[in-house]
Amino acid sequence: MKKDVLPILIALLCFSFVGYAQNSRETGNDKKVSSEADRYATHSTNKKKYRKKSKKSNLGVYDQKIKEFEARMETAVKNKKIAAREMKKPQYSDPSYFGHKKKPKKRPPDKKKYCKECGLYH
Repeated sequence: MKKDVLPILIALLCFSFVGYAQNSRETGNDKKVSSEADRYATHSTNKKKYRKKSKKSNLGVYDQKIKEFEARMETAVKNKKIAAREMKKPQYSDPSYFGHKKKPKKRPPDKKKYCKECGLYH
C-alpha cells in the first residue's frame, strides 16, 4: 500500500508547483507591463505627426525616372553605332592586319623581323 501512495504523492506535488509557477509569472508580468506602458505613454504623446505624401508627387518621380531611362537608352544606342562604325575599319575587319594598326610589311624570308605585338615574324 505504501508503494501505491508514493507515486500519487509525487504527482500531486508536481502539479501544485506547476500551478504556483504559472500564477507567480502572471502577477509579475502585469506589474512590469503597466510600468513600461506608463513610461512609453509620455513618449507616444510627444511624437510628431507626419503627413502622407500624395500620389501625385509619386507620379512625377515615376515620369522623371522614365525620362532618365529613355535618355540612357539613347546614349547606349549612339555608343553602339559608333563602335560598329569603328569595327568596319580595315584594322579590325581585315585578317591580314593581325591586330596591328598598320598592315605589316611582307619581307623576304631571310630579312623577316620578329614582331613584339603578335609574336610572328613578318
